[in-house]
Amino acid sequence: MTDSRADLARRMAGEVVLSDDPGTTLRKWRDDFGVSQTALAQQLDVSPSVVSDYESGRRQSPGIAVVRRIVEALLDIDEANGGEHIHRYTRVLSAGFESDVVHDLREYPTPTSIEEFHDTVEATELVEGDRTTIAGHTVIDSIEAITRLSSEGFYRLYGQSTNRVLVFTNVTRGESPLVALRVVSPTPTAVVLHGLTPDKLWDHATALAAVDGYSLAVTALELDEMLERLRLSP
Repeated sequence: MTDSRADLARRMAGEVVLSDDPGTTLRKWRDDFGVSQTALAQQLDVSPSVVSDYESGRRQSPGIAVVRRIVEALLDIDEANGGEHIHRYTRVLSAGFESDVVHDLREYPTPTSIEEFHDTVEATELVEGDRTTIAGHTVIDSIEAITRLSSEGFYRLYGQSTNRVLVFTNVTRGESPLVALRVVSPTPTAVVLHGLTPDKLWDHATALAAVDGYSLAVTALELDEMLERLRLSP
């Protein structure tokens, strides 16, 4: 097992075992890997109902051995499909971003609705995205990120998954971060531009978001207050 795969396996298993709702956390990882219940069941050589029962909590919370089997099955499926998610994890530099570039980077133990995130930071959604839930967030100083990070470094802002909200602070109209996202593939699930009201937004912002399929919102909540709310959120 490669170091990156082993590290990812430990993180995944630890998150499930320590979760208050292991089944939901298992489902979050399966969804993030884009694996159906049927495909996972086939890899585990069990019926799909077994996977469904674990994820719904109808079966007793899975023990460490079961969690390990499920995690390894997801990783095996990913490797067979080219290793997209394992490769993505190697881009994560969890401690390598300086605080003046990234204010906050967090993975969620279970998926959270974009609507709930918007409520937390008092954001107004202007474009509805293709997805309704997120698995994490990253709060970024847009000027520092754009001027100091390479395209590889910019991509690592996604953390473990692109299924997240990127919150860009220090924006004037939102043009620079949204244009920068056009050269990063895939795009995040949602973007929030901090410090803006809808009337101050760049004219082409909503059109870009609609084309790329991500949710776009703005918030004028004071930065320290926003960060504190995110730290206190479940």
